[in-house]
Amino acid sequence: MTNTSSLDSSALKPRLFDINYHRRQTLLSFALLLPAAAAVLILIVYPLYQVLDISFRDGKVMNFAKIGELPLGFGNYARVLGDPLFWRSTLNSALYVGGSVGGAFLVGLGTALLLNKQLPGNRILRTIVLIPWAVPGVIVAIMFLWVLDGSFGVFNAMLRSIGLLQGEMPWFVDSRTSLLAVILPTVWKTYPLITLTLLAALQSIPKELYEAANVDGATNPQQFGYITWPGIQTASFLVIMISALGVFRDVDIIFATTGGGPAHATETLALYVYKEAFHYFRMGTATAVGTLMIAAAFLIAVTMAALARRSKF
Repeated sequence: MTNTSSLDSSALKPRLFDINYHRRQTLLSFALLLPAAAAVLILIVYPLYQVLDISFRDGKVMNFAKIGELPLGFGNYARVLGDPLFWRSTLNSALYVGGSVGGAFLVGLGTALLLNKQLPGNRILRTIVLIPWAVPGVIVAIMFLWVLDGSFGVFNAMLRSIGLLQGEMPWFVDSRTSLLAVILPTVWKTYPLITLTLLAALQSIPKELYEAANVDGATNPQQFGYITWPGIQTASFLVIMISALGVFRDVDIIFATTGGGPAHATETLALYVYKEAFHYFRMGTATAVGTLMIAAAFLIAVTMAALARRSKF
């Protein structure tokens, strides 16, 4: 009996050691995660809670410290959803994001395919392509205010020289063209990130696939459809998601060029929030729209992430 008990205790010692070691490792992992978790709570979760709380505070106040004294209710959401200007801004945001990201993706894809070729001076070209990404949005807006100026803009001069335009075309002042006028500089600033991401994805595709396709007699469109696009599909969805979220929240280019005009033709949700908060001091209405924007951004991110997961190469 004594020998049996001693054998059992000796057999249990390694098992107990493994359990204690696993517990220590688990506690160490949680301890290492605590600073990051605290930073997330302080910088993300708490501000989101404050935004959600203010969005239910019904009323107008000039002293921001007294916002918490306003009564709770759904008046801000009812006011926003019943405002025709909110729905106009929502449509403008959809057109602005879709046009900017769609145009930037096409330009970025074409540029990435070009830079993926063995061209002389490729490294210099890649550096030049990234320049618009580093330029501040306000500077981009000023540049395009000159380029698209109705009287002496370069773009109008080019159109007049080839016979497509007679007279003057005030791109930023005319409500029919103002949204296109703010989309163009946004495309110019957004496409470098897309180019860089797609170029990295293109260079990860095995060259042997193209060699085998050439042997089989595949045309360039067939190679793009069966090799290139599947190889960059995941990266495309991710960079479209990142670009769309960035354009959706940006306000600098529109604010510096049109200010949301003429007649609210270029007023997006981001600019709508700014005016509600700092022009009319309706912080509850502004945060209500901000909450709806966060929900929309979350849906965009979930949708694009699901598409990226389903795409396989």
